[in-house]
Amino acid sequence: MLLLFGSTWLFSQKDSVEIRCKVQGLKSGTVKLISVFGDQNLFVDSTFSNEQGEFEWIRKKPYHPGYYYLILPDYTNFHMILDADQHFSMVTTKEDLIGNMRVKDCIDNQLLYESLKLQLKHEIAMDSLNTMKNNAPNDNLTLDKFDLGIKKIIDEKKQQMEGFIKKYPDVFFVKFKRAGQNPDLMNLRNAKGEVDRDRQLEMYRLAFWDNVDLSDTRLLYTPVLVNKLKKFILELTPQHPDSIIRQADYIIKKSLVNKEIFQFVSNWIALNYEPTKTKVMDGEAVFVFILDKYFTKENAFWMDEKELAAIKKKVYEMQSSCLGCQGQDIISTDLNGATRSIYELKEDFVIVYMYDPDCDHCQKETPQLIQFYKEWKAKGVEVFAVVLNSTDQKWRDFVKKYQTDLWINVHDPTNRSIYAKYFVDITPEIYVLNKERKIIGKNLKPDQIKLIIEKDLASRSK
Repeated sequence: MLLLFGSTWLFSQKDSVEIRCKVQGLKSGTVKLISVFGDQNLFVDSTFSNEQGEFEWIRKKPYHPGYYYLILPDYTNFHMILDADQHFSMVTTKEDLIGNMRVKDCIDNQLLYESLKLQLKHEIAMDSLNTMKNNAPNDNLTLDKFDLGIKKIIDEKKQQMEGFIKKYPDVFFVKFKRAGQNPDLMNLRNAKGEVDRDRQLEMYRLAFWDNVDLSDTRLLYTPVLVNKLKKFILELTPQHPDSIIRQADYIIKKSLVNKEIFQFVSNWIALNYEPTKTKVMDGEAVFVFILDKYFTKENAFWMDEKELAAIKKKVYEMQSSCLGCQGQDIISTDLNGATRSIYELKEDFVIVYMYDPDCDHCQKETPQLIQFYKEWKAKGVEVFAVVLNSTDQKWRDFVKKYQTDLWINVHDPTNRSIYAKYFVDITPEIYVLNKERKIIGKNLKPDQIKLIIEKDLASRSK
């Protein structure tokens, strides 16, 4: 039997673990300890629950401070926070893991369950309010009543948080919980007295990280950082490269106060806009920006010289093919052995089409591009098709089969003619160049080219 209360700790509380738990009504079986890192859940350890629902973790080496889940033998779970002192006990019942939880000798988990209990109470109240609202008459008096009920719930939640901050400002749970709070929307109005949504959003973004201590490595081992990043980068930021780069630069620069948090933040944003993974047109520009500015010998401590050299090479290969860049010339050989060049073309728009004859998507999309070309050739559009990873015979067979000899076809067996000019992560790859040969579109499907050209034409007519 475990001595859950009044027990004598076996080891020093500074450098060991003695966590004793009891879940009344729980059958015997394996209990798993799961840690959080970003948006990943990682198995850490396991122990065994006896027939009385008692289990413990006792060891000399402490676990990493952070947010944890305990997966019980019946696959239900409850939460736990670990900090420096990992000597405490938790007792609850299977019927109500949160409501009946009692914690001894751990302020972090005492506050965690005060918060969870209030949250559960609020969820029940909100469900009740929504049910009544759906069945109530739709008049201002009734709506005001429900609004007051919602305000009461919000105010109670704020009061609890303010109490935690005032009494326990340095407790890990409070720092974690405070970091997850979102700022209030400011009541900003324009000259007409209307809500200024743009300024409101900008001020909200500026205040979004105010309560997050980016010097505290412990926050990496909770869900809070990744949840804030998702909201800040993916929801509050327009998914356009320039906007993403601006906000990414802002938060990555702030994260430099802690090298581990910087590593997580910079990698998380970069990987979200990695070629082949992003659906944002020219999301690769974000990827290139982060790698170029922040993955340096001084900052990227986790990389050796060889890895950093590979990063710089990738940046070099990609940076000339971002939206708004000057489209580079391609000089290569056509079907008749003549030298052809993009810059010799007189049409207002050039579609740079890079494909592989063996690629299924290329075989599917080439006929679609042909249809577009037939409709738009007379409007000042030319296609400059570059075959990749092909033999001369495969190239010629493809041209013949799909009848693409109506546009310009070139073949460079070495791919040197496009190196560091037009980055290709997956075929077919389509770039659109305008009259000035600026890149105005990339990573496109044939049916999207029309929209890109029409947008450029419309901008010129203003």
